[in-house]
Parts: sequence; structure tokens; C-alpha cells
Amino acid sequence: MKSIVTLSTSGARLNRPANSRNLLETLEYHQVQIEYQCRSGYCGSCRLRLLKGEVCYQQQPLAFIQAGEILPCCCQPKGDIEIEL
Repeated sequence: MKSIVTLSTSGARLNRPANSRNLLETLEYHQVQIEYQCRSGYCGSCRLRLLKGEVCYQQQPLAFIQAGEILPCCCQPKGDIEIEL
């Protein structure tokens, strides 16, 4: 699914590559610096605020996330999204 990821701080609009397995890979592809420790939803260090849109998880994350937060290491956009970054 083709989608656009908008970064709220800079207004940058990033195209999600077709082969991107998760949001973290999309951010890395566009050389966006983001903190992370794992790629499986265990630690929560990549936690971001989702401002617009929806994501889906390949597997339910084990790290606690509050409403409005996402873990880019294990989720995919379900269309265009905006994140606080």
C-alpha cells in the first residue's frame, strides 16, 4: 500500500517504499534519525505520537503504549499518517 508519512516538526512528507516492512524502515530509508533498541515491539524506545491517520501492527507490541502512541518498529501505516517527529 502506497502512503505518505508526514513529520509534524519539519513538514517533510516521506513516501513509504513498497518493500518497507514497518514504519521504522521507512524512516531509516529517508535517513530520519529515531531512537530504537529492538525491532519487535519489546522495549518501547521508538515510541512516537500519531497525530493523524491509522497504523496496524504485524504483531501486538509487548511494550506499553498509551492512546495516541505508536511503535514504528512493528507497525505499518494504513494510508497517509502524520507523526510527531
